[in-house]
Amino acid sequence: MVSNPLPAVARRLAAQRWVMRMAPVVLWLERVVRRVSGGKRGILDLAGLPSIEITVVGRKTGLPRTTALLYVPHDENFLVLGSNWGSVKHPVWSANLRAASTASVRTKSERLEVTVTEITGADRKRAWDLAVEFWPGYEMEYELSGGREFRIFELRRV
Repeated sequence: MVSNPLPAVARRLAAQRWVMRMAPVVLWLERVVRRVSGGKRGILDLAGLPSIEITVVGRKTGLPRTTALLYVPHDENFLVLGSNWGSVKHPVWSANLRAASTASVRTKSERLEVTVTEITGADRKRAWDLAVEFWPGYEMEYELSGGREFRIFELRRV
């Protein structure tokens, strides 16, 4: 059985600074692929990487907001990091998650409810190490952000 080489290629590409400048193109492609697939697949899925769509109520508007993200598998749960492509600002979705106790997650064909926990303290260091082991590009994004501490959330299946 032949394994998919795309995740390894994506990990190598993600460690390149120029890739971060491609964020607008990647985000546009993500929306197109999700629209064409009826929301079941995204650009990360095509690259063989784990992705989810998170829907959380906007903290200011009260309206549902959906964002597609790379996730780090953590047992049967999901870790998501607010790296924001190495920007100095936190992503808006992370502020919405921070204000929420629950969210909805869609993986390929499964939709489920999750509880939201921001990981802090000693647990944060363990989660960060796990995330960087899974996706080494987070270290480069951290440097690009000027050392901004990324918000890390665990999404637990209800």
